Amino acid sequence: MTEPLDVAKLQRRLADFAAARDWQPYHTPKNLVAALSVEASELVEIFQWLTPEESTRVMDDPDSAHRVTDEIADVLAYLLQLCEVLDVDPLTALDAKIDRNERRFPAP
Repeated sequence: MTEPLDVAKLQRRLADFAAARDWQPYHTPKNLVAALSVEASELVEIFQWLTPEESTRVMDDPDSAHRVTDEIADVLAYLLQLCEVLDVDPLTALDAKIDRNERRFPAP
């Protein structure tokens, strides 16, 4: 039986992957943010000319679904690596942001 995934394990795998290839010198906050932006743009590109209705069905096509899934993974990988380098716990950051948004935008 495989162990369940969690953010810390994924961050460790990403760090080990980069270390095995001597990529750590390139994983500066500036470079990781740039790479994150590029990957997010690649995700946008998939949806760029779709109608709103087509965009809701993008996962119905296996080729499109694969592309979307890969780009989401790339975005998440760079975001997790950035969090690791900056010592930000992404789940704690998100939880705090949701709290602030709930105060800022109360439900009617």
